[in-house]
Amino acid sequence: MKSTSSPFLLLRRTTAGPTLNHSSSSSLLHSRHPLLIRTAATTPTPLPSHRRFGSLGTISLAAVVSLGAYTLGALFPPPPISLLYPRPALPPPTDADSPESRAYTAALEAELQALPALRALRMRADADEWYEVRAHAAIPEELRANKLTPGALRGPGKLALFPLARVRKDERAAVVFVHLGRGLCGHDGIVHGGMLATLLDEALGRNAITNLPEKVGVTATLSLKYRAPTRADQFVVMKTELVSLNGRKAVVSGRVEDLDGTVLVEAEALFVQPRYAKLLNSSRIREAIGERPAEPVLIAEGTELPK
Repeated sequence: MKSTSSPFLLLRRTTAGPTLNHSSSSSLLHSRHPLLIRTAATTPTPLPSHRRFGSLGTISLAAVVSLGAYTLGALFPPPPISLLYPRPALPPPTDADSPESRAYTAALEAELQALPALRALRMRADADEWYEVRAHAAIPEELRANKLTPGALRGPGKLALFPLARVRKDERAAVVFVHLGRGLCGHDGIVHGGMLATLLDEALGRNAITNLPEKVGVTATLSLKYRAPTRADQFVVMKTELVSLNGRKAVVSGRVEDLDGTVLVEAEALFVQPRYAKLLNSSRIREAIGERPAEPVLIAEGTELPK
């Protein structure tokens, strides 16, 4: 009987076994039925060189991507990582009067004056309804030594600058800019919550005291809500507002924000004027919080002035 090349017969002969020898059946199956070669008991063929090098290239690419991700993560760490493991920083200068310290403070002052947020306040349409003052700046140097924020905590790496306040002339609201150095941290790189409470107490107190009858007041209650960690070595903005005024009691609210507007701390406080306030010298208090500058007196042309 004559042999045939029918695919059907080839399949039967291949599975049956003895009709074709190994070499002829492998050759024929490979030429006519490539799918059947997968089941044939043949010797594995080495991978082509381009496929071998392709595998090595994939491994190399993965290594490059991993190294790049690690490098970017080290240079620009995600917020949770940078909070837990902040970059190491040099300690603040120990001598506040050294040339290095003075240069540091001067650079910070220039940065403060150039802040877009401060410039925007100075350029507002109602800018003439606000005045500007630096708290603690008028306190004599010999008296600052025994005070917390303008004395013990003042200096490069701590509170290097006196706070700058933009205040409404009706004393209803204020916006205060302050720089927080690396020496004010609890956890490394994060400003201590007690430090923020102290600054808010002073900012809220100023807003309240300027509205009390005798310009004297003490903190009765202070409530804080910490909304986000406050990073050190940055300018923050404290915004305060008078909520209510009832005789000797003033309620004020405020918050701390970073320059991007993220709320870091919210606060509300009650300040009370002591009954003995009239016996106190309030000039020192007004000096500490920063008095409103005297309004310039406009004199009409041709007016005769006393000699």
